Amino acid sequence: MSIDFLALANPGVPGLHPYQPGKPVEELERELGISNSVKLASNENPLGLGPKARAAIERALPDLARYPDANGFALKAKLAQKLGVDAGQLILGNGSNELIDLVFHTFVSPGQQVVYSQYTFIVYALATQAHGAEAVVVPARDFGHDLDAMAAAITPATRLVCITNPNNPTGTFVGAAEIEAFMDKVPAEVLVVLDEAYTEYVAEDERIPSIDWLARYPNLIVSRTFSKAYGLAGLRVGYMVCHPELVEVLNRVREPFNCNSLALAAAEAALDDEAYLGEAVSLNREGMALYEAFFKEKGLKYIPSRANFITLDLQQDAGAVYQALLREGVIVRPIAGYGLPTCLRISIGLEQENRRCLEALAKVLG
Repeated sequence: MSIDFLALANPGVPGLHPYQPGKPVEELERELGISNSVKLASNENPLGLGPKARAAIERALPDLARYPDANGFALKAKLAQKLGVDAGQLILGNGSNELIDLVFHTFVSPGQQVVYSQYTFIVYALATQAHGAEAVVVPARDFGHDLDAMAAAITPATRLVCITNPNNPTGTFVGAAEIEAFMDKVPAEVLVVLDEAYTEYVAEDERIPSIDWLARYPNLIVSRTFSKAYGLAGLRVGYMVCHPELVEVLNRVREPFNCNSLALAAAEAALDDEAYLGEAVSLNREGMALYEAFFKEKGLKYIPSRANFITLDLQQDAGAVYQALLREGVIVRPIAGYGLPTCLRISIGLEQENRRCLEALAKVLG
């Protein structure tokens, strides 16, 4: 008996395509029979696990037969102290990606509109379609958010606006004054997710005071993660900060035990490891300068970035260059799926990884 399972799926599912992550090193080396490859495709922290997080994981191992703390009390307490908020304003998730989807699942219904920018995090498009909503994609300005145009795109049917700052995959950044002016225009019943997954890489004097705005804008949801600067991508833990009544509604839908015990322990310890975080940010700044200097020397076009990656615009189809780099044992990220077929996104790695990538680029580009 043959069953058309796709026909049984929800209306938004048939048009979806699975999210495409960066190519794993093991897969590349198996396919091409090579070794010593470097992966600069997934915006991971190249330093690896921090020492305090590693020690916390080791201490937590004996209790893995027990369920984790479903409410993440200790991590929320540490975050609340660090951010200057009440623990009731926090919700934890299996990476910030899960929490973004949780907002969609809780508040977005078929026929409603979701506003987001061209060239931004692809999960917004996937979640909008999966929930049967209408995507309102606002043309980018200089590869980033045009907040005036996004505000003008809001209609009575709009339920949610998504902003990534710094933006992924372009690395562009919108300053505090622009976002504050945007929030002043947004109707109170329209929710705004401000995804700050890369905020730790922004210079301290440039970071926007988004947490301080929550009292003024109860419809604002600030999303952050431990996957990037804190080096915990493999453990999947993120958090959102918002109005406590909003948290209460989200918790009605949130999966129980959605953060595992090791993730909770490691994230709590990571918040205390200022030395590791400082090293990660410094390493990123130095690596970014290396790429920018190379691109300028070679006359290559790139998008200035405030994140832990940089986007190179080859001004030609980037697919062939991507494949050639793979043969050199260097994995970067083609972003044609984001509407940028001439671009490659390159994560900042260790110094030797960055130099390996630049040597391969120089060879491939002739």
